[in-house]
Amino acid sequence: MKVASVQFEIRDGETKDERIERMIGLLKKLKGYDLIVLPEIWATGYFSFDRYREEAEPFSGPFVQRMAQVARQLNSVLFAGSFVEQEGEQYYNTGVLFDANGDLLATYRKIHLFRYGSKEGELLTRGEEITVTETKVGRVGLSTCYDLRFPELYRKQVDLGAEIFLVTSAWPHQRLAHWQLFNAVRAVENQCFLISANCVGHTRHVLLGGHSQVVDPWGVVRAQAGESEAIVTAEIDLDEVKRIREHFPQLKHRVLTS
Repeated sequence: MKVASVQFEIRDGETKDERIERMIGLLKKLKGYDLIVLPEIWATGYFSFDRYREEAEPFSGPFVQRMAQVARQLNSVLFAGSFVEQEGEQYYNTGVLFDANGDLLATYRKIHLFRYGSKEGELLTRGEEITVTETKVGRVGLSTCYDLRFPELYRKQVDLGAEIFLVTSAWPHQRLAHWQLFNAVRAVENQCFLISANCVGHTRHVLLGGHSQVVDPWGVVRAQAGESEAIVTAEIDLDEVKRIREHFPQLKHRVLTS
């Protein structure tokens, strides 16, 4: 299975429409890939809190429609990252997953809202539902950035059958060491593949960390980007999850379970 993560550069001078068009230009290079992952709130820019409510959309809005069209054109499962979703008076950091026909397969409203040097927790409402869903490429669990610091979320995804963790993110460079650690640990402790897509560039005086990656169930990084805009690609065999879990059955040896 061919997988890809698009590490996108956030440029403060761009409009939302300009970013979407630039992203589509990158995605056109990925024809033939089975699974593609994009970063967190990349169209607005995660740290552009002043633009959240102005640029928020419902699921029927143009962001979701354009990403559905791209998934259909590429014939790929597309985790299009997240966007600021508006539902009535509430706003959410919402990830969207499309199947290869461009149909909206699953959504995930970020559960752990970031509050350290961030207004996300003030502006948005946290999600309450864990998302694990079946796709043509396997059973995937969706999560967003700060979620990586909360291992219980990923344990619950494994209990729901997750084989691949898809992580959309706008993780700052300041805590890059933590990003590297959590990508590997969340994969190895749950014996899952993990594919993350992070942003790069300076936005609102925050330097974003990049280093998007593909990690296997042993915690080995199969592919990783640096600190500039890039497309990370790898080929993975989902049968490895089953083989590793049978060979080294740590998940069966858990004692402290709820």
